[in-house]
Amino acid sequence: MNMTPRLRKFVLITHITFSVGWLGAVAGFLALAIAGLTSHDAQRVRATYLAMELTAWFVILPLAFASLVTGIIQSLGTAWGLFRHYWVLAKLMLTVFATIVLLLKMKLIGYVAGVAAEKTLSGVDLRALRIELVVHAAGGLLVLLAITTLSVFKPWGMTAYGRRKGSQPDLSSRSSGDATFVREPVFATSTPRWVRVIGIHAIGLAVLFVILHITAGGLWHH
Repeated sequence: MNMTPRLRKFVLITHITFSVGWLGAVAGFLALAIAGLTSHDAQRVRATYLAMELTAWFVILPLAFASLVTGIIQSLGTAWGLFRHYWVLAKLMLTVFATIVLLLKMKLIGYVAGVAAEKTLSGVDLRALRIELVVHAAGGLLVLLAITTLSVFKPWGMTAYGRRKGSQPDLSSRSSGDATFVREPVFATSTPRWVRVIGIHAIGLAVLFVILHITAGGLWHH
């Protein structure tokens, strides 16, 4: 699937807008989660958790799906491809993981908001669940920062699949009277060492969050 330059720019701008919006919304959600956990004002705590539920349903969740869909469209519509470069593949996996965790945590967010709406929460009420909201919001923000880092530095070069595709001629683009093959553009695979270091650390932190999340059973609670 090839997009025109104008359409490609439109999809790119849309994807960046949704992705940055998602990151900002999660940062705001984290601030609310911390405020709800630490505040001693009953009305503020109640308002905080109600706002968190609204933010999750009507801001974070739509932005997550929009970022995922536009990212896939952009990859399939450009020479980057979806499976040709390691950084694109890593972005896809992290985005899918973050979206799945978000979906699984919507029930927890709704439960805490429902309890907060019905009664006044003291400092010890639902404390473990409220801490969990802070931890997962912080972890989600970390994953999104890792995704942003990948988008900027584009480390690691091409996958084996990408190298094979780059070396194959595009028969559909050859005219009947022309024996010259038009090949897919092959991107340079050499990456500066400092870029690789930053990328590896960013992904390492994100992977650490994934491991801690799974080993703690967070995916299967609530």
